[in-house]
Amino acid sequence: FALEEVKRTAPQHPEWKTTQPFKAVLENDHQALAATGMDGILKIFGATHTGMTTDAFDDYAKTWLSQAKHPKTGKPYTEMIFQPMLEMLDYLRSQDFKTYIVSGGDTAFMRAFAEKVYGIPPEQVIGTTFVTAFQFKDGKASIVRTPKLAHNDDGPGKPESIDAVIGRRPILAFGNSDGDLQMLQWTAAGPGKRFMGLVHHTDAKREWAYDRQSQIGRLDKALDEAKARGWTIVDMASEWRQIYPFDAPAPEQVQ
Repeated sequence: FALEEVKRTAPQHPEWKTTQPFKAVLENDHQALAATGMDGILKIFGATHTGMTTDAFDDYAKTWLSQAKHPKTGKPYTEMIFQPMLEMLDYLRSQDFKTYIVSGGDTAFMRAFAEKVYGIPPEQVIGTTFVTAFQFKDGKASIVRTPKLAHNDDGPGKPESIDAVIGRRPILAFGNSDGDLQMLQWTAAGPGKRFMGLVHHTDAKREWAYDRQSQIGRLDKALDEAKARGWTIVDMASEWRQIYPFDAPAPEQVQ
């Protein structure tokens, strides 16, 4: 969504052609874009996800999601979700758990699809946020998204936002990168029984294989800590029979 917006609006901002990470997007240079790290991604978010009302952004995000297709599978992005994750959410809710999404992504963008796709309502979606401002113009009240970052929901930002928004320490938390480490540490620090889990992306054939060398989504320190502290590590290649809902499940292995 954000990357396509850079390309669409580039003619209005000629300087983007010479400024990283926008230059990397315009040149389809994924390696150069990855090298800009989270700071580069946040710059793109700030340029493409703001300067409009919250209602306009929600409509825009939903329209894009209804039309965009994944380049590899040809499926809508709302179908590129993990079947085991859906099963886990259903199970937890059946056991009276309250489930949340805590992500580094833009909160408003995730809210545009989270309830329909994951069954998680907007008030239970926590992510990166931008400063907003109330506006009353031409007899209409609105909330405007500004380019100023309010909270980066990554790394230590995750437990900080959980404490601020929920006001309770999680009992169970899953992650898949070093950006989730502090959230897992915060969960583990609570009294009583706790569950800390990591999904290890090891399946290059059905999904993607990445961990320690990835510039975005790196799983390195969290993987070491999970092994040292006995947290659950899920190996995608060997332990997930089905990746996406549209996949046929692999034959069950007999031990």
